[in-house]
Amino acid sequence: MKAKHSVELIHDKCIGCTECIKRCPTEAIRVRNGKAIIIDSKCIDCGMCIKVCRSHAKKATTQSMDRLQDFKYKVALPAPSLYAQFKNQENANVILTALKMSGFDEVFEVSRTAEMVTDYTKKLIEEGKLKKPIISSACPVIVRLICMRFPSMVENILPVIPPVEVAAIAAKNHMEDQGIPRQEIGAFFISPCAAKNSYTTNALGIEASQIDGVISMQDIYIVMLNNMRHIKEPEILLQCSDKGIDWAISGGERRGVELESAIYVDGIDNVIKVLEELENGQLQDVDFIEGLACSVGCLGGPLALVNGFVAKNRLRIIERKLDSLPRRVLDIDESRIPMDFTKPLEPTGVLKLDGDMAVALEKMERIEDIYSGLPGIDCGACGSPTCRALAEDIVQDNANQEDCVFTLRSKVKELAGYMMDLAAKLPQTISDDKKE
Repeated sequence: MKAKHSVELIHDKCIGCTECIKRCPTEAIRVRNGKAIIIDSKCIDCGMCIKVCRSHAKKATTQSMDRLQDFKYKVALPAPSLYAQFKNQENANVILTALKMSGFDEVFEVSRTAEMVTDYTKKLIEEGKLKKPIISSACPVIVRLICMRFPSMVENILPVIPPVEVAAIAAKNHMEDQGIPRQEIGAFFISPCAAKNSYTTNALGIEASQIDGVISMQDIYIVMLNNMRHIKEPEILLQCSDKGIDWAISGGERRGVELESAIYVDGIDNVIKVLEELENGQLQDVDFIEGLACSVGCLGGPLALVNGFVAKNRLRIIERKLDSLPRRVLDIDESRIPMDFTKPLEPTGVLKLDGDMAVALEKMERIEDIYSGLPGIDCGACGSPTCRALAEDIVQDNANQEDCVFTLRSKVKELAGYMMDLAAKLPQTISDDKKE
C-alpha cells in the first residue's frame, strides 16, 4: 500500500540544516543538494519535523473550511483537547456552541465516544481475548510505528477503532435517524494532530473511514473566538464526562481501563524506548500500554495552539466545572456502531532492497561492507541520519560514499599525497622548467 501523508515539505523555505533528519524517529528524511527530502515509505506523520524545523519548512496538510461546502449537512467532531485552547473559558457548552456557529449543523464530541471505547475495551479485557501487553490503537502514529519498526507486536495492538472514528459513525447514525440521507452528511474532525488526516485516507484496521475531512484547530480558532463574543446563552451540546475529556491528556485512556498493571508513555522517543524493551522481553509485568506520539498527549499535538503543559492545567479546570453544566442526552444505539477492526493490521516493509532475494542479500552484504568503512559517529553531515542509513542510501544509488565528510577528507589527503609523490617522480627537464 502506498500511504498518503499529511506532512508536507515547503522546498523554498528549507535551508538544509539537517535538524529534522536527527529527530525523525523512522529515518524518513534525507538532505540532498541542500534541501530536505521526505521518504514516503518511512514517514509515520508524527509531526516531529514540523516541531523542530526552525525555518518552518514543514507543514501539516489538512482540509480547509471550504471543504464544508461539499456537504449539505455538516457535523463537527471536536477533539477533547479543543476545550483547552481558549483562555479564561471554562464553560464547555460555550466552546461547543461557538464551534457549531462556525458552519456546522451538529456537534458530536469525540470525548463522548472515548467513553464508549473505554467501556468496550474493558469488556474485551474481561473476556480475556486480547494478547498482552495490549497496546492502545488510539494514536495512529504509534500504530504505524509498530507496523513499520516493531512488526512482532502488531498482534498486541488493541483491535478497536479509535474514538474519532466511532464519533463519525455515531454522528451520522444520529443524523440519519432524523431523516437526513447519509450521503449528504459530512463529518469533520477538529484536530490537534496531523496524523489524523493521513489516518482518514489510509484507514488503519478498517476498509474506509467515515471521517470526511480533518480541520486544524489553528484554522478554526479565530472563527470560534469571534463567535464566542456573540453568545449570550450557549446551546446545550455537552454530552461527555470528565472521563472522556481526560483522553486528551497522557494517561487518560490508561486510567479509564482501570488496570493496575497499565502504563502510559508520551513522546515518540519515549514510546520507542518502551517498545524496544517490550521487544526484548523486559516488560512482562505490564498488561496495557497507552502510547502517545506527542508530549503531554494530544494536548501537545503540532496543530494545537497552546503549550501542552498550559493546556493541561486549563483542561483540569474545565473538568472540575463539568458537573455543574447542563447536558443533553442522546440515545446512541451502540449495537449499530462496529468498534472492532474489520481488517487486520499488517507489517509494512520499510526497506525493500530488491525484489530478487539473491540480489537483496548481495546488497545487504554491500551495506555491511560500506558501513564498516564509515566512521560510525552518526553526525548527519552527509544528509543521512546515521552512517548505516548512508550505507543503505549508497547501495540504493541515492547517495555517494564521498558524501561522508570524513571519507572525503581521507580521500583528499590520499590524493594530495599521491600528487606529491607524482611530483617527486617528474623527469628532470620538467622539474628544471618549473624552477625557471
